[in-house]
Parts: sequence; C-alpha cells; structure tokens
Amino acid sequence: MASPQKGQPNYIAPSIEPGDSGIWATCEMGKEGKCTAELKDLFEEYAAKLYGGSEAQAEEASDDEAEIDIEAEIKKEVQGMKSNSTRKEALFQPVKVDIQCVLFFKTREPIEPVEFVHRICQDALEGSIKKHRWVKRLTPMTMMGKATAEGLEKVAQSVLQPVFHAEGTQARKFAIRPTRRNHNVMKRDEIIRQIASAVGPGHSVDLKSYDYLILVDVYRNILGMSVIGSDFEQLKQFNLAEIYDPTPKPKVEEGNDATPNTGRKDKMQAADAEK
Repeated sequence: MASPQKGQPNYIAPSIEPGDSGIWATCEMGKEGKCTAELKDLFEEYAAKLYGGSEAQAEEASDDEAEIDIEAEIKKEVQGMKSNSTRKEALFQPVKVDIQCVLFFKTREPIEPVEFVHRICQDALEGSIKKHRWVKRLTPMTMMGKATAEGLEKVAQSVLQPVFHAEGTQARKFAIRPTRRNHNVMKRDEIIRQIASAVGPGHSVDLKSYDYLILVDVYRNILGMSVIGSDFEQLKQFNLAEIYDPTPKPKVEEGNDATPNTGRKDKMQAADAEK
C-alpha cells in the first residue's frame, strides 16, 4: 500500500458535526451509490433554479479572491489539494452513514433545507418531470447537534425560536415526530417531553390538525431538528416515490362498504383474539 507523498495531507472523510444543516434521504436497498448521484444532480438543478443569481455572485467573489492569492492556490495544487468542484457543487456534501438505504447530504448557505426540500416536493406534486429512479423520502434538518439532553436543548432553542417565540407570534398547534437510528441513549418519550417544554406555554399539541410539525432525527451521537408546515401529509411526508407513484389504497370488500380490507395484519390479530 502506497504511503501519502510528503507534504500531502491524508484525506479526512466528511462527517456530521454540531451546527451543520443538511438533508436525510432514503433509497432502494443496495442503490445508495446510484441514489447519491441522482440526488446530487437533483439538488444542483434546484440550487441553480432557486439561488442562481446569488450563486453567480459568490463565484465572481471567489474568482477575485483567487487572483489576490495566486501563490496560495499554486501551493494547494502542488500538494494535491486543489478541488475541481465548483462552489455550487460544494453546496451539497454527501456524508457516508452506516445504515442501509439511508443517505445524508450536508448543506451550506444559501440553502435552507426545509424550504429547499419543500420546493422539490411541491413541484413533484404539481407535475414536474421525474428525473430519478432510486430516491424515496427527503427529510430536511435545519440544525444538527449532539445527541444529548444539552445538545437537544441547544438545537431546540435555535430552531424553535423563530417559529414559536418570535415577537408577535400567535398561538400555534404543533406535533412532534422523532426518529432514532443506531441510538438507544435518549428515549423517544424523553425527546418529546423536552421539545414540548422548549415550545413552551401558549401553544397546544394537535397530532392531526397541526400548524407545524417538529421533526427530530437522531443518528448515533448526533441529532437534527426542523419545523415543517401543515402540508406535510399532503406532500406525502416528503416521499418523492409516493408523490410520483402513490401506493394503491386498500380495496373495500364487496358487499361490505363500511369495512376496508386492511390485509394480513388484521387477519392475524383476529386469529389471535379467537385463540
């Protein structure tokens, strides 16, 4: 195995860090690599559509900085550090996670994950052309933090304040939906209670007719949070596969319109009750 050349730093794989923002994604089993490529194309297309003007200005500023410090750029190139990727590509950075069918993309400004994912799903619902095959659900994360009670409190203060605590904010109905992956330290009920406490008095819980849904994703020692609008269910919970190709609803049995055929699970439960 060849050792790195002198003066060339070892490659450090990107990781999810407190303070990051990003987007979780799910895909077909065994298609993580292909899905990563699909999402990169999809995200870059929408970055150009939504932030094209500001991105062009950012690239011009970057060019000016490069002219000022040519010597530093040459040094980077000699050391093998110069990147061929554009600033637009750097808006999204895939991070490897040790879970099948799950991906994570770190994002940076001007990307706002919730608005960004909402626009993608809204366009899909309104009939935009499907350009991907393996992508399923997208879950935006406004801010990441440590998966501890202190970390959750810090993230909650930052993410919830503009929605629930800003001056002039009216009473809102909210729901909380936590997801845990490879994590068994913070219990689901504990997470819910702490977030409800952070929302504070003046707002009420409504699991079905909420104004806002608070999503919390915990992965190993890191967690993320975002606040989603009331059209989350209409947008199939940001599941692009369901938006483009909805799963057929259970059929109603003939001659018994009031009783839907809910499938094998209910039959098994009925059988168990008879024993």
